[in-house]
Amino acid sequence: MPELKLLSRNFHHPDQRDLQAALNRGAYQQLKRVLAEKTAPEAIIEEVKAAKLRGQGGAGFPAGMKWSFVPKGTDKPKYLCVNGDESEPGTFKDKVILENDPHLLIEGAALCCYAVGIHTAYIYIRGEYHEPQRIVRQAVADAYEAGFLGKNIFDSGFDLDVIVHTGAGAYICGEETALLNSLEGLKGWPRIRPPFPAVKGAFACPTVINNVETLSCVVRILEMGGEAYRKVGTEKDGGTKLFAVSGHVEKPGTYELPMGSSLKELIFDICGGVKGGKKLKAVIPGGSSTPVLKADEVDVTLEFEAMMAAGTMLGSGAAIVLDETVSIPEIFTVTARFYAHESCGQCTQCREGCTWLYKLGLKILGGHGKPADLDLILDLADQMDGKQTVCPLGPACAMPCRAFVQKFRDEFLSLMKS
Repeated sequence: MPELKLLSRNFHHPDQRDLQAALNRGAYQQLKRVLAEKTAPEAIIEEVKAAKLRGQGGAGFPAGMKWSFVPKGTDKPKYLCVNGDESEPGTFKDKVILENDPHLLIEGAALCCYAVGIHTAYIYIRGEYHEPQRIVRQAVADAYEAGFLGKNIFDSGFDLDVIVHTGAGAYICGEETALLNSLEGLKGWPRIRPPFPAVKGAFACPTVINNVETLSCVVRILEMGGEAYRKVGTEKDGGTKLFAVSGHVEKPGTYELPMGSSLKELIFDICGGVKGGKKLKAVIPGGSSTPVLKADEVDVTLEFEAMMAAGTMLGSGAAIVLDETVSIPEIFTVTARFYAHESCGQCTQCREGCTWLYKLGLKILGGHGKPADLDLILDLADQMDGKQTVCPLGPACAMPCRAFVQKFRDEFLSLMKS
């Protein structure tokens, strides 16, 4: 199963972040064409719908449908917020785009703005991403200087301002409404919905929020055509996806594969198998919030519905590979500690539940656990999961912790005296 490089086809060029080099390889051609031909904005939205492009940040919501939810004819300004927070442990594919091809993102964002009638876009970048911030700020400045951003772009009458906004290192701000609060200078707390951001988002105005990878895909969709792009993937999940692979593999890194490829082939064929010839124990397939798969469960296709049918999620496409030496109770405890630390504290189930799970993990690792603690973990997870909290952070802790106990219960029991 070979890679198919659509998004990543220029990543290997060290000068791709420079505007002239990017232009030599076709950057901004789709934006120029759309504006020169005065393409109907609705036609772009329909192409994105036909491409079956789904949100690449984890939720998998159809991008074109999200754009179409923004009300037309409103006298309020509209905004685009590019979600480059990328704080999910194990995830680093957006960082690769920001560092290696920032103009691909900027062009994709501009095409989205033209399609939806937006004239101000914010690129929200994770606080710890210092080098990506520098690179994207320079790319935006270069695009302004060349007339690709700002007033009357390509003499088309279309105006677009792009502002790079830096987060402060809070995982919760990857949740889209917490991102909006952070952008407005408020505490990064998720908002109760409805109203949804498409109707009342940034500054109480209609807002589109898309992930870095999602918007970058728009350029390739308009190059190829929506239907051709869809055919690269599956009937419901069009195109390709970037997969960030880490952990115990011979060749960790970011790989681009058609949607519907095999997780097993990604690990053993693309990434060279488990490092050092050790046995595969488990894979966390889509970032730390996704339920673990045991070694005999990894023969599954990388698409949203197939992963759900396997009892997990595609998530952000971040595969964390664990070999036979890994202690699952330790992974459980580290996972719970992360979510306990990153909970904003707004919801009781999340604020108390994540910390409780972490303390139970410490208790078990310390040799003081009892079998009843495992039942308590499952009970806590059930109370934290579902739509019982304002945002998915509580479930993001509950789902993997539940799966660790359910699938590796004997390993937890082996640390207990009775």
